[in-house]
Amino acid sequence: MAGGWGAKAQGGGMLLALLGWISSCVTTFVPLWKNLNLDLNELEVWNMGLWQVCITQEEGVVECQAHGSFLALPPELRISRLLMCLSNGLGLLGCLLAALGLEGWTTCEDKPGRKRQLLLGGGATLGLAGITTLVPVSWVAYNTVLDFWDETVPDIVPRWEFGEATFLGWFAGAFLAAGALLLACSARATSTDTPRAPACHQGPTAPGLPRGHHLHPKNADLVI
Repeated sequence: MAGGWGAKAQGGGMLLALLGWISSCVTTFVPLWKNLNLDLNELEVWNMGLWQVCITQEEGVVECQAHGSFLALPPELRISRLLMCLSNGLGLLGCLLAALGLEGWTTCEDKPGRKRQLLLGGGATLGLAGITTLVPVSWVAYNTVLDFWDETVPDIVPRWEFGEATFLGWFAGAFLAAGALLLACSARATSTDTPRAPACHQGPTAPGLPRGHHLHPKNADLVI
């Protein structure tokens, strides 16, 4: 029963980890971290990401321009770019380690301890990937809220708001963390299912002899 639960936990953990890693990669590169609506002569929607800014006009024309300088970016965007790239690398590494430790793979099949180590290592790496995804997304969202409610800025000035990538990044971090937890729990369940070594038993006693008696040689009655 426990072995079946461990296999299901491994499958669910890998599925969540892959979904989280793919979502994290999409969050890193799409220019949808912050949105700004400008309604001057015509409606324009500004979308800012970690790598570029895009302007969508009312006619549907989209123009994108990369950030001019890395050092010219706000601190939260600079650090978020580094953390998201780190998260993508950690997510890929964690998925590879966890995949090698799955029960269906023949790798290290004769070494269950090694497979448990791979599962635990993959789960820990995926957990770090989830943290490095949630931190930058939450940081940018926090600064967006502060700027939106800044009373020193006049009300007529447009404010940046949450973009779609913000919510996708939160889901990605949650998926990575949940996948890491399931993989770690499945490794623990696998360790408890490892069969123990058979206990040593005493050799069979001679049939027909009561306990406490011993065999004697035929000439036991001879006195030397």
